[in-house]
Amino acid sequence: MTTSQTTTVDHRIKAMLTDDAGRVPVVLGLCGTGRTSLLHRLQTDLGRQESQYVNIERTASTPERFLNALTAGSPFIDARPTPQAISPREAFDAVLAFFSGARRVDQGPVTFLLDEVLEFRTFESFPGLRRAMPELLAVIASSPNRFVLTSRYITRTERALAAASPQFVVVPMPALPGDETERMVADALGAGASNGGTTTGGESVADIARLVQALSEGSPAYTRAIVESMASRAGHGVADPVAALTALLEPDTRLSSQCAFSYELRLHRARGYGALKGILEILSEQEPLTLTEISKRLGRTPGSTKDYLSWLEDVDLVLAHQKRYRFRDPLLRVWARLHCQPTPPAAEKIGREVQRYAATCLPATLEHV
Repeated sequence: MTTSQTTTVDHRIKAMLTDDAGRVPVVLGLCGTGRTSLLHRLQTDLGRQESQYVNIERTASTPERFLNALTAGSPFIDARPTPQAISPREAFDAVLAFFSGARRVDQGPVTFLLDEVLEFRTFESFPGLRRAMPELLAVIASSPNRFVLTSRYITRTERALAAASPQFVVVPMPALPGDETERMVADALGAGASNGGTTTGGESVADIARLVQALSEGSPAYTRAIVESMASRAGHGVADPVAALTALLEPDTRLSSQCAFSYELRLHRARGYGALKGILEILSEQEPLTLTEISKRLGRTPGSTKDYLSWLEDVDLVLAHQKRYRFRDPLLRVWARLHCQPTPPAAEKIGREVQRYAATCLPATLEHV
C-alpha cells in the first residue's frame, strides 16, 4: 500500500479505536491487498507495550497450544493464571478471558490486532467448541479492550458478522488510487516532473499508469509486481506493462506463485475440491455463464452445480451478477486459463492470453501505449 491509501485507511481505523462507541474494525480484502502490513503499522503507531499482533492463521492448531502461544509472547498482564493441565474447552475459555481481561502494566486497556480472524473456526472441531467463532465475537464486542480484525475471506466474514453485534464495522481494503499508480510508475522508470512526465523512451507516464491500473484492477500487490517487472525491462526498450505482465505469468515467477497460492488456498478451504476446480476451468475458458450453462458443461445436475457455485462464492473465487457467474479476480482467471493445464504454457500462449486480457481491460489505451 502507498502513502495516500494507507493514510485514509489507517486514520479511519485509529478513529474507531479512540472513539467511545466501542466500534471494532474488521478489515477485509483479497490476497495482496495489504491487510497484514496495516496491522504491523498500527502496532508500531500504538506501541508494543499497548498492542499485540497475533497471526491466527499460523498459530491456530489446538486450543491449548494457541493459548500458550498467545500468552507466552504477550506484553500484557493476565489477572487470571491458567492451570497447566486443561481441556480444549477450558483452554478456549482461557483465551476468551485473556482477550477480555488482559491489561497493560499500568492496568490500562490494550489493543489486540488479530490477523485472519476466521481461523478461529479451526477450534470448532474440538469437543464443546462448535460455536467457537460466535463466542469469540461476543466476547470481543463486550470486552473493555480494543480489537482490529482482518480476513481474506470477504463473503464468509460478512456472513459471520451478520448475527454479531453492530459494533463490528467492515472496512474494505481500497484499490490503489490512480495517482499513486502514476507516482509508482514515474519513480520506477525515472520519469519525474523534470522531463514533463515522460519516460526515457518518450512514453507518457499517465498513459502507462492507466494501463497498469486497468491490468491490476488497483490491487497493490499486482500493481507493484507489474511496475517492478516493467522497470527491470526498461533497458530493453519501450516501457510496456503488457510485456511486463506477460513475463510475470511465466511459470515459477513471483506473480504466478502468488496466484497459485490464492487459488489453491481458497479451493482447499471450500468443499467439493475436484468439482470446484472443474467449474473454475470452465469459467476460465468463458465467462460469464449461467447456472444452466455451467451445469451442462460440467455434466452435473443444476442442483448440485448450484451447491458447488455457492461454495466457490463462499471463498470469494467466483461472483454472481444477474444470475451469471465469473471469476472475482480477473487476473487470477488469466493465471488459471494458462496454468491449470497438463503442461506449462509456452511463452507464445502466455503472450496471446495477456494481450487478450489487456484488450478487454482497456482497449482504447492499448492503441496509444
